[in-house]
Amino acid sequence: MNLLLSSGLIFSFAAIAVILLKWWNIKCVGVTPVHTLTFIAILFTSGLDVGLIMFPLTEFAGYANLTESPEYSFANPLAIEFGYWAFLIWGFYFLTCFYFCIIEPRVKFFELPLVKLINNIVIIGTCAFTAYLLLVNLPWYLPQIGDGESVVPTFYLIVLASIALAVYSSSSMKLLRLLSLGSSFLFIALIVIMWFRAYMTDNGHPEDFLSNAGLISEYFTNIYQFMLPLNDYHAFYLFWWFSWSIMIGQFTARFVSGIRTWQLLLAMMVFPSIAIGVWFTILYHYYTEGLQIAGFINVMMIVVGILMVVNSLDSLIRLYTDNLNLTVERFGLIPYILGNLVLMCALTLLFQLDFLKIEWVGALVIGLYFSCFIYIMLKKRHEVASIKGPCEENTLDFEKVELTR
Repeated sequence: MNLLLSSGLIFSFAAIAVILLKWWNIKCVGVTPVHTLTFIAILFTSGLDVGLIMFPLTEFAGYANLTESPEYSFANPLAIEFGYWAFLIWGFYFLTCFYFCIIEPRVKFFELPLVKLINNIVIIGTCAFTAYLLLVNLPWYLPQIGDGESVVPTFYLIVLASIALAVYSSSSMKLLRLLSLGSSFLFIALIVIMWFRAYMTDNGHPEDFLSNAGLISEYFTNIYQFMLPLNDYHAFYLFWWFSWSIMIGQFTARFVSGIRTWQLLLAMMVFPSIAIGVWFTILYHYYTEGLQIAGFINVMMIVVGILMVVNSLDSLIRLYTDNLNLTVERFGLIPYILGNLVLMCALTLLFQLDFLKIEWVGALVIGLYFSCFIYIMLKKRHEVASIKGPCEENTLDFEKVELTR
């Protein structure tokens, strides 16, 4: 599996380089363009899930334990955590977003029946894995409900409610956008509150934040270390990111609003990484100083984490229901909600029972990457080589939107 993963990583980085060399400055336009700020909010909230909120505080100690994991000795725990979540791996999203915005309209590889089926299996499986992550991490953040380790019925109810809200949100694109913007602002509020508690009280000083943030530089000086799997845990993360990449690119490509390729690269790699870097720096201070996460802050972290799950799920549910024509317009709101709710709950339980693994989903995605490349080389080489700008149909729609502003 790691050989397939390494091959997929090398191929992805090479494809990004080709895109930047050949189409550095062309305009990228999606089918339903939105304001760039809204696009970044949708990207950030759709491309991340509860793991961003709940994983770091449970992982710093593992990255610091060089006795058991000497492969982490090249950088500090904050830089390692940042490397697992930020910058380079967001290049996968840039690659797929650009592909679906510029190349796929000419190639139509994902409209082939078998490819369409596999792609939607990937989307549905990753939706369920997102809900599963929320389920298994709730005990760590809500030990007062259980023993802090096992999953109790209350946690199942929380996940059920989250899935139900996501399914309902996916039925309305307007609600989906509002939730993305709302959860982004709530996450910013959480960052501000936790920053103030960490650095403006007896727990620390503002210069401590700058000092800790500087530790992230070790990621950039050792970025090559993250281009291939460091160990099995890093491989798990990379498979996880691959499993998300096609569907996030497919979903976010529709909202690109006429920015250039290099601007799209910045929007998808730099801006989310800044927010992640700030957040992880604050959490690292809580870890090193032994500050407790309790009370209002604990509740707020859980709320933001749940909203991120909802944002991730609603965008993906919207994507696969559109792809498979399982829409509200076709079946009605109630059957739409009940059908997706039952499907997501059932698959979440399969992950809980170890019948499904995210590595399998990531491997399927890497297979789609290579299959798409082979298809282009064999059948669509001329169409791709002749690309000079955005799809004409998308450009016309974009001009209409611009005229109405």
